[in-house]
Amino acid sequence: MRIITGLFLVLVFLFAAFGQKSNTKLQTESFNVSDMDGQSFDNVQLKGKIVLLAFWSTRCPICTAEIPKLNRLAASFTGKDVVFLALTAENELKVKNHLRKKPFDFNIVPNSFGMILKFADRDDKGNLMMGYPAYYLINQKGEIELKTSGYNKSGMLDKQINRLLMPE
Repeated sequence: MRIITGLFLVLVFLFAAFGQKSNTKLQTESFNVSDMDGQSFDNVQLKGKIVLLAFWSTRCPICTAEIPKLNRLAASFTGKDVVFLALTAENELKVKNHLRKKPFDFNIVPNSFGMILKFADRDDKGNLMMGYPAYYLINQKGEIELKTSGYNKSGMLDKQINRLLMPE
């Protein structure tokens, strides 16, 4: 009988522990960035809009391969309250040269290492951990709705953006 009672208590505690999962979303840290055309974006101004932050690099073959899909994604939300920002730590000249061969229809934000520092995860030693390309989807309340990285995420991003655009 003690064994059954003990197992029952263990199960109760396990269910209680897993039931503690929080649905609280993280607020984005404050930011203010400018794209290559001089347009500035900050988290306060962007509240009420859906924002997709795409962290990428000209040296990342997966990032370059994803650009046509991301261009189609951005085009599908033209005229809607969705802002697409492509952030790279590289300088404007390097990015301009890359964009001549591979146009990217997002608002391109060069010199964005500060944004990488704000959004990247860190390991237990404090080292940055961010795979490229990395995507952060921010909802209308300024909360991080989704973060993901890697190849072929445009379909998932499309579904999530459409879900956020639906009236509650």
